[in-house]
Amino acid sequence: MALFMARPLGALAQAADGPRPPCGTTPQPSYAPPGVAPAIEVWHAPEWTASACTGWASPHPILLVTLAGSFRYEGGAPDLLARFGRISSLRGIRYWSVGDRGWRTLVTGAAALDGPVTRRRRTDFAVAEMARGVDLYFAQEDSRSSSEVIYRMRVLESEPDRVAIAVENTTSVRFLLVPLFAPGDLRCTSYLERLSPGVWGYYALWGIRAGAQTSGHEASSVNRALAFYRHVAGVPTDQEPPVARR
Repeated sequence: MALFMARPLGALAQAADGPRPPCGTTPQPSYAPPGVAPAIEVWHAPEWTASACTGWASPHPILLVTLAGSFRYEGGAPDLLARFGRISSLRGIRYWSVGDRGWRTLVTGAAALDGPVTRRRRTDFAVAEMARGVDLYFAQEDSRSSSEVIYRMRVLESEPDRVAIAVENTTSVRFLLVPLFAPGDLRCTSYLERLSPGVWGYYALWGIRAGAQTSGHEASSVNRALAFYRHVAGVPTDQEPPVARR
């Protein structure tokens, strides 16, 4: 997951009322058409409250990044759900690092786990295991933290034309001995829905609990969100251009 956010980035669109995920209403921001860079907006919205369809239990204020794009894909919802279950495929995802001024590997290690307690590695999750409401766990290491982080993934919706998946960290994110984020501080809910024959919309809502410590540049955080979108859409994650170079 690995999305670190800081202050709002003025070069990206911002709005006072906060994002609106695609839950029975027109999303804000709207889906960008296929072949066009996704729409990305950043909010610092302390009054915003997550709706039930996000799967976020905590009502605490959060900093937010939203991404809305679309891509051509002839497969169905189970095929897209399988992409989320292939945890090992996260390894090697790349993003544009503003600090390094170049492409950098984001996820250096990723593995499905048989549960949050034993943390034994296992094979990737099959679609049959990804039933609605079931909690699945995986470990991930990124290039900016010093130890692996455990995440919980839950399928919120699984329909022929729509899938929604919520992910949040269940262990702390640390750099050396310094805790950057507490359990539950990092969250992402992804929505995929068929917009027309052969075209799927992807809406991602990333959040960080207000008051949590932050690390790095927000521009890099937005580039990380783009990397995960490209991973799901089947686009090379280090394809030019990034959203923000600095």
